[in-house]
Amino acid sequence: MGLFDKKYCSICGNEIKFLGNRKLSDGNMCKDCASKLSPWFSERRSSTIEEIKQQLAYRMENERALASFNPTAILGDGTKIYIDENAKKFVVTRARDFRSGNPDIISTSQVMDVTVDVRENKSEIYTKDAEGKRISYDPKKYEYSYDFTLNMAVNSPWFDEISFDLDNGEKPESREDDRYKELVYEGAKIQHALRPDKYPEPVLETEEKKEEAEDGEWICECGQKNYGNFCARCGKPKKTKWYCPKCGRENLENFCAACGTKKPDNL
Repeated sequence: MGLFDKKYCSICGNEIKFLGNRKLSDGNMCKDCASKLSPWFSERRSSTIEEIKQQLAYRMENERALASFNPTAILGDGTKIYIDENAKKFVVTRARDFRSGNPDIISTSQVMDVTVDVRENKSEIYTKDAEGKRISYDPKKYEYSYDFTLNMAVNSPWFDEISFDLDNGEKPESREDDRYKELVYEGAKIQHALRPDKYPEPVLETEEKKEEAEDGEWICECGQKNYGNFCARCGKPKKTKWYCPKCGRENLENFCAACGTKKPDNL
């Protein structure tokens, strides 16, 4: 068979247009048929014609079921999770109309785990010397941003993971930012909503809670209320306030948020 010989979709039988072929392990598929697969499906090239036909049959049934899917709660920003708390089912989608795009209806019993990955991005801030050359501050200064990714392990015949950005592009620049705390809380709410047997209902930090924390009770970043020196939920140590010996800034992290000075070992 030559490179430019006509190819036909093994699913619908239509001729596949130039650059429109989507390879299967034992055949070919057109772009139109491929667009009907689950957005979380990533094993197309290793799938057989019969497996793809089975998934498309499931997708047609899923589309019909969406007509009677009635969410009672919505979580997330940008990519949202629409939950039918009565039926214990949900869909994940970025579409304004949650039924468009035929998002997969998933039972909460299929959710194996939900984790929130927080990645710190650190870049040095520079200044210039008298000659205009770029030089480092002494001590060095840095700016930060934080990526929040929600990862959901799912027991499904068509996919085993759903992953998306929880921050929706609005990334906090400090662990003390309200945005950072909002994302921690939002992630904890999703964890509790989908796996209440594993994750407790989070507690939103307020000024009242901060005062309680100063009296011995403290709230971890994950939302867990604690009394000891380590979080009972995630194991993170309790953070203590310290004042930068160079600029006097009050901090909780290991480096001063104002000038970048490292927390002294004796604090």
